[in-house]
Amino acid sequence: MLKDFNSIPKTDRVIIALDCEADKALSIAYQLAGEASWVKIGMTLYYAYGTDLVKMLKARGYKVFLDLKFHDIPHQVRGAARSAAESGADMITMHTDGGVPMMVAALEGAAEGAANIGSDVPVTLGITVLTSMDDSTLAEIGVCRPMQEQVLCLAGLAKKAGISGVVASPQEASALRKELGDDAYIVCPGVRPLGSAIGDQSRIATPADAFANGASHIVIGRPITDADDPIAAFRAIAAELS
Repeated sequence: MLKDFNSIPKTDRVIIALDCEADKALSIAYQLAGEASWVKIGMTLYYAYGTDLVKMLKARGYKVFLDLKFHDIPHQVRGAARSAAESGADMITMHTDGGVPMMVAALEGAAEGAANIGSDVPVTLGITVLTSMDDSTLAEIGVCRPMQEQVLCLAGLAKKAGISGVVASPQEASALRKELGDDAYIVCPGVRPLGSAIGDQSRIATPADAFANGASHIVIGRPITDADDPIAAFRAIAAELS
């Protein structure tokens, strides 16, 4: 059955990236409880606080995007995905350039972990090309394809592996939607509201443009977490999306 992402309000598809120290992350999460639906935990927070943080955020009513970007041999990734699912994570990531067998192992591990706690299998996403990278960065690591070709190639591997979708910049979202179909998750970081600082991102778009391009979900961090008033910042984005 196809997922109808358009039936879900755009504000419920905005993922707040808590890429900051724990006290600040929890403060922002508590402020936004009831306003935002999703939060993202990355490596910095997870390596410091582990599954307890996932459980705390779940207890506040959030869906949790656990963005650990698994990349290892299939056996290790299967175990990592199982543990991530057992923590209660609703969405997990792995690098597509780990190959199809690795992504299949991640999907199997996620299903095992979900079964162990009696929950739904988390959304499984393949990282294509990081939004901090551009064509020159790709060339430095020996990738000679243009950016969009590389993203689509890696997305094809994710589709072959049977995972839920991909993470890519909003600039590739339209092509990915055509390639992967209507029911694929296309999660886009590198999203900046009008007037926000770009930071270390190279391939960006506004929230409205990212959704118009085909994103199922968008990830926004510093424009909210570094704001003097995170609630006002989130509401401004919601107003823009309305």
